Amino acid sequence: MDHISDRKETVMFDFPYLIEILTPKRSDSHQIEERMAAFAGRYQRILASGCGVSIPDNPMGQPRYSALEAIQYCGLSLHPERTVMNLNTFHTKEDLDGLLNKAVEMGLKYLLIVRGDGGPDLSKLDPGTIGGKANVATTMDLLRYISQAHPGRFTTGAAFNPYNPMPFEADRLRKKVEAGGAFVITQPVIGKDPNVDRIIDAFDVPVVIEAWMSKNVELLFKSIRREKEERERDFDPIRNLALLHETYPTNCVYLSMLGFKQDWMAILPRLKGTKRD
Repeated sequence: MDHISDRKETVMFDFPYLIEILTPKRSDSHQIEERMAAFAGRYQRILASGCGVSIPDNPMGQPRYSALEAIQYCGLSLHPERTVMNLNTFHTKEDLDGLLNKAVEMGLKYLLIVRGDGGPDLSKLDPGTIGGKANVATTMDLLRYISQAHPGRFTTGAAFNPYNPMPFEADRLRKKVEAGGAFVITQPVIGKDPNVDRIIDAFDVPVVIEAWMSKNVELLFKSIRREKEERERDFDPIRNLALLHETYPTNCVYLSMLGFKQDWMAILPRLKGTKRD
C-alpha cells in the first residue's frame, strides 16, 4: 500500500509523543542528588506535557540506575499508562527477576524488550535460565520468558531497525511479534522510509516512529552503524519531525535526544491541544 490514507490505524498509546530520558550513571555517585533531581524534573515535565516517558536500560553499555530505582529514589509516582521501561539481556537471572518483580509491585505496564548494547561492566544473561537454546540470550527468549513468568501482567514491545538488511530484519521482527511483542518502536527514521512502510502494512501491531531530535547527526549514524548519506548532511531535526508527522500521521512518535531547555510548544506540533496534567 503506497497511500497514507490506506494504512491500518493500529493504536496503543493515546499520547502524542514518547520521550526518552536517561537515569543517572552509577559512576556519578558523588553527584547523585543533583543527577536524580534532574531526572525527576524531566520525568515530571514529560508527564505534565501529556506525553509518555521511555527509560533505556544501561544504554551504550554504561551501568545506570534502573528506571524503577530512579523513580523510587526521587519519590515519584509511577504513571503506569505513560511509562515504558526498557529491559535488555545484560543482567543476571537474579537481577532480571528482581526488576520484573519490582515492576509488578509498582504497577508498571509497558516494557520495551531489546537485546541491548552490552559492555565490560555489565553481566550477560545465561540463555538457558530463561529457556533459550542459542549461545546468547535473544530478544525473543526474553519476550517469551516474561510472558511465561508473568502471564498477562505486562504489555511488551520490540525494536525494529530499518537499516539492517531486509528481509532478514523483517523476519526477525515477525519472530519478536510471535514471541509476544505487542508494539514496535523503530530506530530513528529520517523522512519516509520504505522499510518502515512495509512493517506498518505487514504487522497488525502499533508502530512507534523514532525521531532523532539532535543536530548531531554523526552520533545518530554511529549509533545505528551506518554511513551518513549525502541527503542527510544538512539534517534538521525539526524539519524531519514535521516530515515524519506528515508521512506517519496516526503513529505515535518517539523522541530521542530532545533538549529540555527548548520550548516544546514551539517545536512539537502535536502538543498543541494536548490535555496536560
